[in-house]
Amino acid sequence: MPWLLPCQVSSSPSQRECERTAFSFYCAVRERLPVWLLEDMRRMEVFGWEDGPRAFLPSEALLYALVHDHQSYARFLLSEHLAGALRPRRCGLCHRSTTPHLAVAVRYDRVPILGLMLAAMKERPPQDFLDRRGSCSHAADAEKTAVQLAVELSRPDCLLLLLVHGAPPGGLDAALQRLVASDSSDRRRAQRCLDLLLLFLPEPPAVRRLRDQSHLWQSLLGNDVFSWLCGLAPPPLLLQALRCLARSGPDQITALPDFLQLHTWQ
Repeated sequence: MPWLLPCQVSSSPSQRECERTAFSFYCAVRERLPVWLLEDMRRMEVFGWEDGPRAFLPSEALLYALVHDHQSYARFLLSEHLAGALRPRRCGLCHRSTTPHLAVAVRYDRVPILGLMLAAMKERPPQDFLDRRGSCSHAADAEKTAVQLAVELSRPDCLLLLLVHGAPPGGLDAALQRLVASDSSDRRRAQRCLDLLLLFLPEPPAVRRLRDQSHLWQSLLGNDVFSWLCGLAPPPLLLQALRCLARSGPDQITALPDFLQLHTWQ
């Protein structure tokens, strides 16, 4: 049942009542009811269970807002309960940290809410916030960073926001494999994810194994980028210029005319 938190396991009438009220809150967020009503429910009517009944935490409410794309509620939680809303959640079974909010935003492709979270933490981000991963084996994506997940799912808009806000640009090998494995409908997004990583990697490592399938990689990457990643040549001049421009903000890349877009360096 998706509205239940991991710790909610039916074993008593009180816990079953928590399940009922949790489902009411889940439905209210899904229907995108007004923020004031959701907050009244969260603080006064809806309960979770953790050694007894308790109100839903802001971090749990933000999770529901992410899943159902309730942007106004997410904005309220981040403005009024910033530290609590982004606090790592714990699995009720193993008590380890579960999937971070940034990764959930990437999984559901919630670009506006992802932008709200990153903007809210821009001034004083907690340690490892942008590179945070969970350690719980019961939750999907818990052991992946938001950047890794954006690459695996070909979410270029999410990836660009993360990189511009300072997330470590890892996952080059995964991006290359994703490009090879993608079909024609997904290849454009996979290509853009790879392009973005190349913009933000400080010094891409020489991927000499690309030479084993040189014809394939040259057709996918272009001769100049292929030679650069193999350590045979410096990066193309346009790529070097875009690497400087990309760090100033996401709109700087998306606002470029077509003849200066990412695909033109290939």
